[in-house]
Amino acid sequence: MDLLQQFINGLTLGSLYAMIAIGYTMVYGILRLINFAHGDVMMVGCYAAWFGAAQFGLPWWVSLPVAMALTALLGVAIDQGAYRPLRRAPRISALITAIGVSFFLENLGLVIFGGRPKAFARPEIFNQIYQWGELRVLSLSVWTPVITALILAGLLLVIYRTRVGMAMRAVSRDISTVELMGVDSNRIVALTFALGSALAAAGGVFWAMKYPQLNPLLGVLPGLKAFVAAVLGGIGNVAGAMLGGLILGLAEIMLVALMPDLAGYRDALAFVLLIGILLFRPTGIMGEKLPE
Repeated sequence: MDLLQQFINGLTLGSLYAMIAIGYTMVYGILRLINFAHGDVMMVGCYAAWFGAAQFGLPWWVSLPVAMALTALLGVAIDQGAYRPLRRAPRISALITAIGVSFFLENLGLVIFGGRPKAFARPEIFNQIYQWGELRVLSLSVWTPVITALILAGLLLVIYRTRVGMAMRAVSRDISTVELMGVDSNRIVALTFALGSALAAAGGVFWAMKYPQLNPLLGVLPGLKAFVAAVLGGIGNVAGAMLGGLILGLAEIMLVALMPDLAGYRDALAFVLLIGILLFRPTGIMGEKLPE
């Protein structure tokens, strides 16, 4: 029974990683850019939801979509202001810019929100306890994987069943040829940033519900682990990001459950997995080699 309890905890944590990792993998799939500011975009989404609920009294089901919309706009602004001017520049320039944007958002958060942690109230619907015999599960742990699966299904529907999704897949293959065919690649890239940032906000809000304490650096470690999850599943592959997040979350929780003496190395496990996947399968579990 205890093992089942830990499995549910791992599934919940993995779902959070997956939600954040999908944004990473979408941007990489289009631009071949590791957007290291993604975790900090998640942090902004958390604060936006917190302000909506705590300062303006909005219910969570209103503050969450508002936070996602605002964060989507932030993602577009970052793309247009920081990455678009470097679209034809060497990739290392865009990577350095991504790191700079990350530091900028973190320090701007410290200036605006302050360094003192803020409590994030968990809505009552996610605070209930479900009990089956000796198994006790927080309702948040049940809803998080369900909502993540619905988000993934909706995203896959957009990617594979709409004209916008077709354009995204075409841009990810050959941006120059797509532009010759009359597709506005900058619009498609901006839309990709908007979707990825909105998903980061959703993941961040559920992360804040699970670990209800906000600070301007809260996105650093989850962002890095989501990057590991994206690489593990196959960066550039949306379903792979989901799979990588679930594997990473389950591995972390099971490490602590089965080998409690190694609990202090829980965060290190993600980076051990990253080294291993880069050594033995650089394309990830579901990744494929793409033309340069």
